Amino acid sequence: MHILLVEDDAAMRASLERALTRRGMQVSLCADGLHAGALWQSLQPDAVVLDLSLPGRDGLQVLESMRAQNSITPVLILTARGTVGDRVLGLNAGADDYLAKPFDLDELEARLRALVRRSPSHMSSPSAHETVFGTLRLDRSSGAIYHLGAPLEFTPRERALMQALLVRPGQALAKERLYELVFPGEIDVKYEAIEVVVYRLRKKLTGTGIDLVTLRGLGYLLKLSQPGQTP
Repeated sequence: MHILLVEDDAAMRASLERALTRRGMQVSLCADGLHAGALWQSLQPDAVVLDLSLPGRDGLQVLESMRAQNSITPVLILTARGTVGDRVLGLNAGADDYLAKPFDLDELEARLRALVRRSPSHMSSPSAHETVFGTLRLDRSSGAIYHLGAPLEFTPRERALMQALLVRPGQALAKERLYELVFPGEIDVKYEAIEVVVYRLRKKLTGTGIDLVTLRGLGYLLKLSQPGQTP
């Protein structure tokens, strides 16, 4: 399950990211209302956890804007505003559920899973032409790869390697298999050439929140970056 968490409080944002990740969810983060809509459109998450009191643009405005663009992503409002009036405003703006701070993490998880199970996008089959991992999106039909909605520039070999890894994010692909995909039929290319492509890709992925990791004896995989860690 991929969750977009829009929360301006840094401590709360970090705490929720850790808690939801431990519960097996993929979490993308946004700290203000100005960028929330663009990130929402780019990532197409399974659900959005949205704070109301956001800098730049109020959470209700973000929600109303996305609903006006026909977004059907389930939204759970998370806010310190606990009055009935605020709850009604949020639900009327298009929210699917509401939790007032402070809250129980188990209840938050249960509500998110229930929202996703009931959502029309979950009940219908997912698109076979798109893969989303963190801030990256692969359009399988065109082969284009986007970061936060902006296309990334790759050489043909870099793109072939990225496509192979993005189809199965988080799963290791053997070096031999990647070599076959990146250098098809090129028998004169040395086996170690795949390492050069990996090196170049790592540099291009800097700042995307995605690491290209080497697993000795297994191959390579993509994983979400962790603070203080290097691939």
